[in-house]
Amino acid sequence: MTEQTSTSSTPRRIVVAGGGPAAHRFADAMHARGLDGWHVTVLTEEAHLPYDRVALSKALTDMDYDLTLGEAAMWDHANVELKTGERVVKINAGAKTVETAAGNTYEYDELVVATGSNAARLPIPGAELTHVYRTLEDVWAINKAIAELTEKLGRKVNAVTIGGGLLGLESAAGTEQLGANPIVIDGSQWLMATQLDEGAGQAMGRLIKAKGFEVHGGVFPSEVLSDGEGQVTGVLMADGRIIEADMVIVAIGVRPRDELFRAAEGEEQLFSLGQRGGVVINDYCATEVPGIWAIGEVANFGGMCLGLVAPANTMAEIVADRLHGGDATFPGFDTATKLKLSGVDVASFGDAFAKTEHALEIVYADPARGVYQKIVTTDDAKTLLGGIFVGDASPYMSLRPLLGRELPAEPGAFLSAAGGGDAPETELPDDATLCSCNNVTAGSIRDAINGCGACEGNAPVQELGELKGCTRAGTQCGSCVPMLKKLLETELTKSGVEVSKALCEHIELSRQELFDAIRVLELTSFEEIMAKYGTGAGCDICKPTIANILASQNSNYVLDAGRGTLQDTNDRALANMQKDGTYSVVPRIAGGEITPKKLGVIAAVAEKYNLYTKITGGQRIDMFGARLEQLPEIWKELVDAGFESGQAYGKSLRTVKSCVGSTWCRFGVQDSVAMAIQLELRYRGLRSPHKLKMGVSGCARECAEARGKDVGVIATADGWNLYVGGNGGATPAHAQLLAKDLDDETLIKYIDRYFMYYIRTADRLQRTARWQEELDGGIKHVEDVVVKDTLGIAEELEAAMAKHVDTYVDEWADTLKDPERLRRFRSFVNAPDQKDDSITFVPDERGQMRPATAEEKALAVQQPVLIGASIPMRPSTPELLDENEV
Repeated sequence: MTEQTSTSSTPRRIVVAGGGPAAHRFADAMHARGLDGWHVTVLTEEAHLPYDRVALSKALTDMDYDLTLGEAAMWDHANVELKTGERVVKINAGAKTVETAAGNTYEYDELVVATGSNAARLPIPGAELTHVYRTLEDVWAINKAIAELTEKLGRKVNAVTIGGGLLGLESAAGTEQLGANPIVIDGSQWLMATQLDEGAGQAMGRLIKAKGFEVHGGVFPSEVLSDGEGQVTGVLMADGRIIEADMVIVAIGVRPRDELFRAAEGEEQLFSLGQRGGVVINDYCATEVPGIWAIGEVANFGGMCLGLVAPANTMAEIVADRLHGGDATFPGFDTATKLKLSGVDVASFGDAFAKTEHALEIVYADPARGVYQKIVTTDDAKTLLGGIFVGDASPYMSLRPLLGRELPAEPGAFLSAAGGGDAPETELPDDATLCSCNNVTAGSIRDAINGCGACEGNAPVQELGELKGCTRAGTQCGSCVPMLKKLLETELTKSGVEVSKALCEHIELSRQELFDAIRVLELTSFEEIMAKYGTGAGCDICKPTIANILASQNSNYVLDAGRGTLQDTNDRALANMQKDGTYSVVPRIAGGEITPKKLGVIAAVAEKYNLYTKITGGQRIDMFGARLEQLPEIWKELVDAGFESGQAYGKSLRTVKSCVGSTWCRFGVQDSVAMAIQLELRYRGLRSPHKLKMGVSGCARECAEARGKDVGVIATADGWNLYVGGNGGATPAHAQLLAKDLDDETLIKYIDRYFMYYIRTADRLQRTARWQEELDGGIKHVEDVVVKDTLGIAEELEAAMAKHVDTYVDEWADTLKDPERLRRFRSFVNAPDQKDDSITFVPDERGQMRPATAEEKALAVQQPVLIGASIPMRPSTPELLDENEV
């Protein structure tokens, strides 16, 4: 068996057959360990970058959802090559080559086979009319079929899913979200029979039926019926019943794609195959043929092939470790499962069926509530062997890492549904696996928190997002994130780092608690707030936070009544300060739409004040280089011409980007420009924990990049799809679908609620993406509050937004009306008419001006120009004057 490392002087070629999650994880593991001396070629038959099959249900309900795994930049590495549309069809073990369906041959020194599995098909008449649930193309085809059938039939589609396991229920839940009637046919006596015992399966069935699913169990289908022209009409069951159906999806399991390991007629069989398929591997994922490895669903270990992400990831890491000279071995399959289907929690792990000799089963069942909880232990009720949870899976996260260990309390204490409250506090051993998807132990997480050397400067990790990035824990299915967060807080507390929700040293309340207190008590000044909830004079954390909260609750002028000293520098100047002490001027251009006349005004102002001009990413025009005392002059000309502040300086709505929409574009299905302007004029001036950006696209081509915005709106033939929680920046995130096919009124109502709920509950300087991630329930919680109004606060949130809209006043127009306010905008205290001549510009390479460099300023000093006898007393930049100082 080949087990050797590679060096830059002896580069070795690795070919990976397959491009699914296991292949991606292997390439990523090689990249992490170092590619010097290796060249990795990944051959995938699909047209996509490797994507997350675990999250296929998201692509079923949202065809634009990006499932791409990891960072696409990995494939740009010189020693990693991804070739799409290349299906490996033959292994020539003697020649150490593989052949593809396209007729290409690739040589290898090491071959890693990660071909995965195929969806199992039904051997019954009419099977060719069914859909399967396995790839992106599969789920896109289901989505399209439901849409077309709904339009054709003029009613809800009867979508039958054959298979009551994990994939089947996931598929059925997706069809329900797409507006179809979900019907499940399962040959077993109860749902999820592989993971759940009868009691749990029956509880699952009751909960699913209560959600509107139709379930037919215990009988197999014998034929898919049609009208003779390819349109499905029903499913004939083995007992003679006919179940009406307009489409049928088969999700009865998977079959290993092991054809590469099967000898052609007349050839020697080189590889051992499992009884139910899959190539047999040893405990370090090697096949019997030297230099050939197998990982993922195609690999048979201990007589089993499993379609789970955790063992596939582990296998990939083991092969990468072995190729780098390590000695890692495969510990066996982790069959733990946790998911939420249509709001129903279900989890199973370990010896869930109590097959261990003398095992005890501690069970709580409440059929009326659809709750079933079971813990399996050794006969002395001490060592945890497994468990099943349906309806209430809250104990799972505490128990899963303790599998095979002695419980810290008697088993019944963990049955939360029985009225025992939360699970007992658990101190996880270092070798306990907290994240099974990525095989991350509690010890590895503790090392990262306390400074393990893996992070830059051996710095301890103190933020959840940073911890996830450092350890990979919680980055796949996400079910371990609550335990990960709890472990982080526990370790920080142990190390003397106080885990507090306090806003700062002066205010013990969190931002959310402070916001609610100010709102309920209708406090209007910093002094009132500090007297009631704070100590001292405040700091650069609580001052701008309080200013922001006050501004988000009323539209009073932000610099009046002592609020000027609370603001950040940019807010105090109502402009963005640049590196040389000058400011930028950004007038609002709603939706990016502007008349030639207004363009002429901007051009005239820029020329008059010699300002550098730049089109921004948000479809506005930014003018740079204005001195502080010039801001009122510039803004007077702009306001008189009908412009208002674009608030590029505030923690508020920046822009609503739009494409040209249906007015001009031949692909547009809705007027995206009109909607973008309506949204921008509605939410302008809305102060929030962080800046807000929006986008409106007139069709699915998404030219406005709406899914990269905090709120994105994408047109459909039936209205608008609403996406929330998208961010750019250092940690970009795609927005997630919140609601589909909304009319204008409902769309705006949901956005009102979303923004106000975010403003009330987010932490200081927290972007919407991170806020959603940390909400218990994530996007589902947002949907419950915004769409379903489960908290009963929808009217209150809408009223708060209506108040903002009704009381909005442009800040620069307000400033220009008051001479006292204008006194802020001067460069020197005792010389109000004096210009700040320390600011120097030079021509740039493209015909505009730019700030002078230090060398260019030094040259100017060597050739001085007499500017007069007036001597400035003190510059006020960057610390601007408060009205109390004037």
